[in-house]
Amino acid sequence: MGQLITVSRKPSIRSDVAIFELNRSLTGMGHERYTSAADAVRPRPVDELARRLFEAGGVEGVHIYSNMVTVDLAPGASTEGMEDIITGLFTYYRPGVEVVEPTA
Repeated sequence: MGQLITVSRKPSIRSDVAIFELNRSLTGMGHERYTSAADAVRPRPVDELARRLFEAGGVEGVHIYSNMVTVDLAPGASTEGMEDIITGLFTYYRPGVEVVEPTA
């Protein structure tokens, strides 16, 4: 469950940069820049997205401004699977994830 994010891949003039437009803002009017997963230390959705992108591999940097996600790709890396990572950011119940029952 959770609400899926709609993602559109936008063209980039550089082959080592991927640009994604989302149907919702993740940062408001603030810019967030990550050069590694270690930079994403807070428990916010924008930090979680950066961590997931770095964990997928092939990412050298992530910049998020409002509803735009820009990914700096490592040499030879592809964007395969990145749209799925972004789309599922707010999906909480996935196969293999234990569902926590609220206590009264």
